Amino acid sequence: TCALPICKTIGGLMAASALVAAFAGCGGKHDAPAAVATAAVRVTTAPVDSAALARPVLGSGLLAGKEEVPLAFKIGGVVSRVDAEDGQVVRAGASLATLELTEIGALVDKAKVGLDKAERDLARARALHADSVVTREMLENAQSARDAAAADYSSARFNARHASIVAPTDGVVLRRLAEPGATVAPGTPIVLFASSARGQVVRVGVPDRDAVRLGAGDAAEVRFDAWPGRAFAGHVTTVGAAATPGVGTYEIEIRLDAPVRLHDDGAAASGLVADVTITPARRQAVKLVPIEALLEGDSDRAHVWTIGANGAPVRRDVRVAFLDGDRAAIAGGLEGVSEVVTGGAAYLSEGSRVERSAK
Repeated sequence: TCALPICKTIGGLMAASALVAAFAGCGGKHDAPAAVATAAVRVTTAPVDSAALARPVLGSGLLAGKEEVPLAFKIGGVVSRVDAEDGQVVRAGASLATLELTEIGALVDKAKVGLDKAERDLARARALHADSVVTREMLENAQSARDAAAADYSSARFNARHASIVAPTDGVVLRRLAEPGATVAPGTPIVLFASSARGQVVRVGVPDRDAVRLGAGDAAEVRFDAWPGRAFAGHVTTVGAAATPGVGTYEIEIRLDAPVRLHDDGAAASGLVADVTITPARRQAVKLVPIEALLEGDSDRAHVWTIGANGAPVRRDVRVAFLDGDRAAIAGGLEGVSEVVTGGAAYLSEGSRVERSAK
């Protein structure tokens, strides 16, 4: 057993210790928020670069031959032969299709007989006119009849020549549209033909705000889903002068610098869906910053943080012109700024203390 005074002393010391600990605990809880509020935000920065760039124009379209022509017979009739096959590469003058010539040939023969008779009548009228047997009017009528018969014969021969379809230039048969035995009217497409004389093009519809920035000669990069990761070079050849009715876009034609073929030794491709990036020749002065520096983007508006001369963060509202890879092109708002905050920017506010991190 212990003496009462000693126990009281020990008890007093224990109570005093507990009281000090309690006050210490209260003091710690009270001081913590002040420590958090004054903690420095660690940030990293990146330089602001100046450049003259052009905002690219993006679009999609279809690959086609510059000259894709539906070939047809001038006259109607029964199709006798179709020599063209889809994807067939042909030379200029190659036969593609022919009509049955029985009726057409008969018309030529009939016109020739009429011409021969008219020439005999004219010769007889001239002889009789020389002997003053027929009048000059009768001679002139015979001459007119002969000229009309010659025109009929020429027309019949012309139709006979166009009773067959031949390749107008070197090219490829895109589609065979008729079969032997079919009765077709004049002008009915028989073969869809793409000439290789003027290359391949991609036609893209773009809005007016992009059309006004484009011109002939602007460089273009074309990609196809059929060949992922592969790019084809081209350039703008024409910019539509009027909007496409019902759509409101302007047609941009891009000619490819080299032919696109389905196979290395095959025919030129057509109808492939293309994604196009056009770089206008007209450029604008912009500031380039990393994309991660942008905060609270809304359309072409955002803000960035910079470090002021006194080391305090400064918010800058900026106007974004376009994105260039992993950088943003800024059209306004960074005048006189040499660097922007990238890492830690989301934790900054007016009055924050900052501490630069090692890059």
